[in-house]
Amino acid sequence: MVDYDVVIVGAGLGGLTTGSLCAMKGLKTLVLEQSDLIGGCCSTFEQDGYYFDVGASIVELVRPIEMAFERMGKNLNDYIDLIPCDPIYSFITPEGERFTIPLDMEETNEVIRKMAPEDYESWMKFSQFGMWLLQYALEALVTSDLNTFTKALPLILKYHKLYKIIPYFLKNHETVVKKAFSNRNMLASVSFQSFFVGAPPYLASGVFGLIALSEHLGIFYPRSGMIAIPRGIMLAGQEFGLEVRTNALVDRFIVENRAAKGVVLADGSEITARAVVSNLNGKVTYLKMVGPEHLPAWAFKAVNSYQNSVPCPMIYVGLDTKPHLNAHHTIITGTVEFMNEVWEKYYTKGIIPTKALSLICWPTEADPDLAPKGHHILSWIYNAPAPYSPVGANWDNIKDRYGEMALRELEKYALPDARDHLTKLIVSTPLDFERRLLHPEGGIYGLFTDITSLAMFRMRNRSKAIENLYLSGASTHFGGGVPTSVASGVVTADLIASDLKL
Repeated sequence: MVDYDVVIVGAGLGGLTTGSLCAMKGLKTLVLEQSDLIGGCCSTFEQDGYYFDVGASIVELVRPIEMAFERMGKNLNDYIDLIPCDPIYSFITPEGERFTIPLDMEETNEVIRKMAPEDYESWMKFSQFGMWLLQYALEALVTSDLNTFTKALPLILKYHKLYKIIPYFLKNHETVVKKAFSNRNMLASVSFQSFFVGAPPYLASGVFGLIALSEHLGIFYPRSGMIAIPRGIMLAGQEFGLEVRTNALVDRFIVENRAAKGVVLADGSEITARAVVSNLNGKVTYLKMVGPEHLPAWAFKAVNSYQNSVPCPMIYVGLDTKPHLNAHHTIITGTVEFMNEVWEKYYTKGIIPTKALSLICWPTEADPDLAPKGHHILSWIYNAPAPYSPVGANWDNIKDRYGEMALRELEKYALPDARDHLTKLIVSTPLDFERRLLHPEGGIYGLFTDITSLAMFRMRNRSKAIENLYLSGASTHFGGGVPTSVASGVVTADLIASDLKL
């Protein structure tokens, strides 16, 4: 007799979604989390009355999350209070120009007509086709098993108009947007989203060019912080008997004859299961938890071919006054060429850029209760991307200097007298992420996401190398992000239910 039907390592969004759906199907399910907090990068921590989000800062493409709750016969809104955010973004160019993209599509059309009149007609065509494609294909693509061509073919036959999205997969993000637009501010506003999957515009898949449109379907911030999303999924699962243990570090998987049999915890205790799910980084899953000695040569070679995703230093700020911002997200950006140049000339060479893309998030704009009364919090990705191993430096040694650089940017763009109102300044470096979340090299999206690492080219939700082993989360199709990680859990739970003959 095994201890559990399903044991899941990692209480991130993918792991908790898999666990909740498996519990709903009647499987005895346990989720093990090494930290004292659930959610991974989609979590929230408290310091001195300020509640800061670890990484993820917004929810868009809510449909996959709704679907996960619907699968459980439940209503998302009963578990998570999503606050609508409008406008979507406020942009600040290096020259100090500012423009805002509202949620309403008609209002956005007017902004673009004034800002980039030469691109207005192209925008209208791009947005009309793109919105149709999103609404037609989103549900089918994101929550379907696309691990093999044979799995993808029936989907294409069922949704026969999906062929129209193929060019977006085959081209890079930069090519897709440059074909449509020429105005530099217009291009910047639809190109920076490639970094949402951890790649520059010239490497990210063109399908992510649709993110700028998907946000008009609605963007939200969960009341009580981003941890409200994994907490809501967990609570729904617990109603079906899901067990979640925090502070439970798993040392390795039990593997016999290339089949997963359970897990060994750091304290030496063992838990056996019919199915083992890893919500960890894919390379960690195979190279550490399974171990190279249990992998066939082809699998070892394949796993080694993947790169870890980019790290992401975060700055968390507490203020005793309201910042001079007008949106939940403010983007300090540059041209498409500049974004690519920062990647090539700085990130790949291990140099921390002195100026790059920055995203400032203002959570208390949506939920004032995240800070003491009259206070506000900001969290932002400052001058991204930044390397895990800076040349000639160590993040522990340069943390204070990096925080000072970020503070000067805050003074320049959001709060000129920031030092007079600063109550808290926390710098979380790639090393901090690696130590706290056990993400190798501080990577926040699992594996690097470019054109060659989507769908059947990404790690499979059902392992081909190890029987009874499944993966969920950012290392699987469709990559990192809140809705896609939840969607991965839906796919994995379906595979487990099928394999266990439920």
